Amino acid sequence: MGACAQSLIRCRSRWSYHPVMSERRSSESGFPIQGVYTAPDLPEDLDSRLGGPGEYPYTRGVYPTMYTARPWTMRQYAGFGTAAESNARYHQLLRAGTMGLSVAFDLPTQMGYDSDEPIAHGEVGKVGVAIDSIEDMRLLFDGIPLDKVSTSMTINAPGSVLLLLYQLVAEENGVPGAALNGTIQNDILKEYIARGTYIFPPKPSLRLVADTFAYCRAEVPKWNTISISGYHMAEAGASPVQEIAFTLANGVEYVRAAIAAGLAVDDFAPRLSFFFVARTTLLEEVAKFRAARRIWARLMRDEFGAKNPKSMMLRFHTQTAGVQLTAQQPEVNLVRVAVQGLGAVLGGTQSLHTNSFDEAIALPTEKAARLALRTQQVLAYETDLTATVDPFAGSYVVEAMTAEIEAAAEGLMQRVFEHGSAVEAIEVGFQKREIEQSAYQIAQQIDSGERVVVGLNRFAVDEEEPYEPLRVDPAIEVAQAERLATLRAERDAGAVEHARAQLRAAAEGSGNVLYPMKEALRARATVGEVCGTLREVWGMYRPSDRF
Repeated sequence: MGACAQSLIRCRSRWSYHPVMSERRSSESGFPIQGVYTAPDLPEDLDSRLGGPGEYPYTRGVYPTMYTARPWTMRQYAGFGTAAESNARYHQLLRAGTMGLSVAFDLPTQMGYDSDEPIAHGEVGKVGVAIDSIEDMRLLFDGIPLDKVSTSMTINAPGSVLLLLYQLVAEENGVPGAALNGTIQNDILKEYIARGTYIFPPKPSLRLVADTFAYCRAEVPKWNTISISGYHMAEAGASPVQEIAFTLANGVEYVRAAIAAGLAVDDFAPRLSFFFVARTTLLEEVAKFRAARRIWARLMRDEFGAKNPKSMMLRFHTQTAGVQLTAQQPEVNLVRVAVQGLGAVLGGTQSLHTNSFDEAIALPTEKAARLALRTQQVLAYETDLTATVDPFAGSYVVEAMTAEIEAAAEGLMQRVFEHGSAVEAIEVGFQKREIEQSAYQIAQQIDSGERVVVGLNRFAVDEEEPYEPLRVDPAIEVAQAERLATLRAERDAGAVEHARAQLRAAAEGSGNVLYPMKEALRARATVGEVCGTLREVWGMYRPSDRF
């Protein structure tokens, strides 16, 4: 490749030379990146692999016009402290021009515990908003027109519980389920692999997912019933190939579970959605998104016999890579996030969350959250990204990378299925082990300086500027406990117990548990009480358990 070149780089107020090696680079997924790509690097069957925008296999995007008709949904992830505090942030984001809301829940809510339970001590309102009952959900969405706003909720094990609370609040405001748009993450399998906010063992968890599919088809037909997530695996260290391979393998498991529960594939598959990360390695990320669409379309058509084109479309939300943000020189994160967001848009995302520059330090301040949204707005309205569909189509490098990622991901999926299924592979720790090996390699590369992180292992400053983070008031925990005490004193205790008994009977049988669950929540049972009822029947999953 030749000798190293010299790159002139401005470092602190003086010019200095740093050598930039021109040796061959490897992608995040491990395959070599050529210095130059030419026509022979393209797949021979490129035309059939591409199709047109909005046409099978959806490599060029799931819609014919993509952003030329309207930009992607700008959906900013937010939630902290009390429901009232988070509601104020949502109103601020809506005034700033966000198109959809994305709710972050605190750890007790994610684990199905009430704020006054001992296990919740010290975590109430810390990483998201505390939601204990319908009272909190009313406050969270006070003054927000739920028939006009699309809402995404990052909630998994108790995803059905939070969806029903949202529906109940909408009904109180005269908005029927048929008018609601949004998504619950509801992806329990990746919790066993990478995140850890599971409650129940996998078998009843998959039943709950399938019950949610069936319930939403009947009651909330425009709701996306699951967001099958690679994001958290990527944040744990997964490579782009691992991210889409393990995510799509989980998707296959959910489809099989729904079919086993008696649902026809074209009855639920159009409401499946996905959630991926966007890293700063822009070219590989664009290729990753295109490869994922192609693989999923083929799986749904050929393996599951889907006839409805919407069943074959891999629609996805993207969040920029939080794991790549640094606490050192945090303003540099603004640049990282812009590049990551650009990759998501060029890759054809349906919605996007751009991280705030201060998220490596604390919860975002109002100013930081506004700047994150402005990043998306600049991409949408000050560039020509929305002028044409899939601008990288036919690119030598992107088409070659897309084919390479596609082949590698399919090979890794086959290794998952050699265990029998994604669940059985999880049981023996296959995905977790593969991700941990990738994460260790990344850490080694950063520590050695082989992987440059600007401001961390290169171009550091002697002294960081002071930064005042957003802080959550610890008194929130006391206030939530008081609200719960008032709720329990004022509600009809007999009605709550009757509703919980109905839920318990459904969980012990084979009926859809969401209908009695909704009635329990309407009677003002708490999130912790509803999840506790299911724990009594289904038990709790512990990492040492066998499926």
